[in-house]
Amino acid sequence: MADTSSPGTELLWAALGGDQALTHHVAYGGPRGLLAARLPVMELARAAVAVCALAGAERAASLAGGAVPAVRVDDGAVATAFVSERNLRVDGRAPVSFAPLSRFWRTADGWVRTHANYPHHRAALLTALGTTEEGVESAIAERRAQDVEDVVYEAGGLAFALRTPGEWAAHPQGALAARQPVLARERLDDAAPRRRGAGDRLRVLDLTRVIAGPVATRTLALLGADVLRIDPPRLPELADQHTDTGFGKRSTALDLDSPADRRTFDELLARADVLVTGYRPGALERHGLLRPGLVVAQVSAWGHEGPWGDRRGFDSLVQVASGIAVIEGSAEQPGALPAQALDHGTGYLLAAAVLRSLTEQDATGGTRLLRLALARTAHLLTGVLPRRQPVGASDAYAPGAWLAETASPLGTLRYTRSPVTYEGSPADWSRPPGVWGSDAPEWLTT
Repeated sequence: MADTSSPGTELLWAALGGDQALTHHVAYGGPRGLLAARLPVMELARAAVAVCALAGAERAASLAGGAVPAVRVDDGAVATAFVSERNLRVDGRAPVSFAPLSRFWRTADGWVRTHANYPHHRAALLTALGTTEEGVESAIAERRAQDVEDVVYEAGGLAFALRTPGEWAAHPQGALAARQPVLARERLDDAAPRRRGAGDRLRVLDLTRVIAGPVATRTLALLGADVLRIDPPRLPELADQHTDTGFGKRSTALDLDSPADRRTFDELLARADVLVTGYRPGALERHGLLRPGLVVAQVSAWGHEGPWGDRRGFDSLVQVASGIAVIEGSAEQPGALPAQALDHGTGYLLAAAVLRSLTEQDATGGTRLLRLALARTAHLLTGVLPRRQPVGASDAYAPGAWLAETASPLGTLRYTRSPVTYEGSPADWSRPPGVWGSDAPEWLTT
């Protein structure tokens, strides 16, 4: 058996404003020694899933008027889910997690890591360096890491210099991440409570991309929400990424700069209960998306304030900038966590925050604003959660126990089941992912 307690669960449940007595409803089990790392990755993963499941159980009890159901967290299910994108198979084909230009590179004085999975980020990287794909290595090798970071940022691309934990702590954005809570919760007004019953389907607008936000909304879909993902028509999601995180959801494309599409979006927003956004801070604020009575959940890479508040970022890049790659690496080579744990952990915590806010909102009303950032989750991992002695893998671990297969419009999919379970919760998603952007921009009638 795994650990029978989780200090991370108590810490995160407190951040969510939950009643600490409810953490006793959570039981832990499963194989030992998973997601092995120098940092407490398994503790973060276990706790994020635990509070998400507990928030779901609490909400189910609130709607039905009964006792809070028991929650069980299995380390095998958690570890498998935290690498769900690696477990995915589409007609037997394994996805490519990182494009060739998304990697570590040696510089004249250290290392940088680039991210070029999206075509527009790849183009910006090559433009900044003034070279072709074949010339990237030599173009970076002759420059200082900070210079590469600066020039690629100015071109709209993504490259971040490797920093030690001390260098990140001294950086204004790192210092800000250390001072701020892992989750910022704010009540914006005294809007009347929305009357929801056990049979009312939650409506969630999903304006997120990549992993963290889509993991949150995928989890809300598992628990019965009608989740409608909206993307700009000229910026499609990476196909395998959409497939892995699209379970339970519908997908449509709307251009918020188009008057007709904006009217459609406003009609959707008027009936929505939850709005989840994952674009860099400032990218959507100009559209005026806040409505009284909503739960608005925002996730970003670096946070909504500070010198990097408007910068794009991904899990792998936050690991590099925050010192994680140094901690997990060696003198010869930077390292990485065994999973994109900042993304997945933030995603489950985001879903938990939405569920808890809905439970509070049912009782006392108010428009709710929630903000999380991968950089704050990184600080939780490096500076808050206790580092335990590594646990040897004493139990056999076969991820197949938490994998399933289904037919879909995209082909036959092998996928990872959700680790979020409590007594009486759905066992699986109600629908597989569909073709990106192919659904009508409307709410389901049931």
